[in-house]
Amino acid sequence: MAVGVGTAEDGRSHDGRGEAAVRVVVHGHVQGVGFRWATIRQSAALGLACDAQNLPDGTVLVTARGEASALGELLDWLRSGRTPGHVTRVDEDPV
Repeated sequence: MAVGVGTAEDGRSHDGRGEAAVRVVVHGHVQGVGFRWATIRQSAALGLACDAQNLPDGTVLVTARGEASALGELLDWLRSGRTPGHVTRVDEDPV
């Protein structure tokens, strides 16, 4: 872990300046429905750097970095039911 990086109570890693990163595995019907595209677009609107990729088991891996508050908004959106497809579970891990 780099100097100045810690882990917040919510599990997201922080660098001490309000920046954080998170790795999320999204379960449900999330492949073939525009989920990755919509997630990257939502992340950009929140000012986050984001990557989303399909995994062989049918889930989508989302890795995002930026302001901790914006990451919280992205996680809320992923769990909101407003995404393409149908999300059944969101597993979050610090990066």
